[in-house]
Amino acid sequence: MSGNNSVLLLKKARTRYTQQEIAKKIGVNVRTIRRWEVHSPPPPDYIAEALQQRVLNLSAFSTPNTDLFSFIDLFAGIGGIRQGFEKQGGKCVFTSEWNPFANKTYLENFPLVDGHQFIGDITKVDETDIPDHDVLLAGFPCQPFSIAGVSKKNALGRPHGFECTTQGTLFFDVARIIAAKRPKAFLLENVRNLVSHDKGNTFKVILETLETELGYKVFHKIMDGQHFVPQHRERIIILGFRENIAHNPFDDLCLPGKNAIKLSSILHPQDGSEKPEPPFTTGENATVNPKYTLTPHLWEYLQNYAEKHRQAGNGFGFGLVTENDIARTLSARYYKDGSEILIDQGPKKRPRRLTPRECARLMGFDDSFIIPVSDTQAYRQFGNSVVVPMIAEVARVFIKNLMD
Repeated sequence: MSGNNSVLLLKKARTRYTQQEIAKKIGVNVRTIRRWEVHSPPPPDYIAEALQQRVLNLSAFSTPNTDLFSFIDLFAGIGGIRQGFEKQGGKCVFTSEWNPFANKTYLENFPLVDGHQFIGDITKVDETDIPDHDVLLAGFPCQPFSIAGVSKKNALGRPHGFECTTQGTLFFDVARIIAAKRPKAFLLENVRNLVSHDKGNTFKVILETLETELGYKVFHKIMDGQHFVPQHRERIIILGFRENIAHNPFDDLCLPGKNAIKLSSILHPQDGSEKPEPPFTTGENATVNPKYTLTPHLWEYLQNYAEKHRQAGNGFGFGLVTENDIARTLSARYYKDGSEILIDQGPKKRPRRLTPRECARLMGFDDSFIIPVSDTQAYRQFGNSVVVPMIAEVARVFIKNLMD
């Protein structure tokens, strides 16, 4: 390794980590990192290996031994859809995600190996530069179509759906890539409200684009993550196949009954049966950090807000739940006050938010999933993610029909 490689690896590491984080990972003083960055002196040769293994994880991981099919991961978020398809024997060959905080989480859990390309803004990528692939996956941005997103944009007098040039039209970036690369199949994911947005016209345009213009056989289904996790979370899944297939793949789904899984399955037990995971849990019993308990002021505000709307005949309010309940939909705004899912801590005690680890579990991520970002960013990321086991089941029937 040359000193030049050490410099390049340090620059790459700094796109994902702070100086303090890098210093901690490789066991040096933060002042040393600062000196290396201004080449006074540059990092020595041996630091390259530490940066690779301890910071960038380039040599600590290898590509999963999967080559049944290749896929690309667009609008990837933190990789929830990718997880489901890797379990079916797929190999990811290209990823696109513009959010730098999501990038950090994604790359921490899916390190770049074997020439895997990772791109930020897909709108700036020529479709011919994307590698060939069998399957295209895309959880294209849903804010222009979601109920909350439409309400907010209406209030601000802003366009939504395909009139929203910053997010709504990103579907057409998916379409241009499908047109150019002609994958054998694709999976698209979005919020349920996509179907009814603009009195159904938005969804009509999507289907016409996929079926008539691109020539794919398309199936779609609204699915509830509640079959797999203790959360009511409805999303639309759109499957497309380049060649005709015998029947609707969704007919092959094996869905567990709803309401069988309760919040107790994802909450920290706080009895010492799990290891503490600072800053989420601390102490011998892995007790939830008190910082997740609502402040007196916030709890009073939420109660008054709910009472105000109750008297007005509205249904707005907080969602107070126990370990025996099912949660509302976790949203990307959960970091603000946690009002949609508040955990009851008993009489005369203020409720608490879920910890980011509990949010990960609520979305079906296992505890090996690394959360390298702040609580605020973690809440946003899990609130925007997919229910992983639901996607895994869809991937199972999807790939079965594709192979058949």
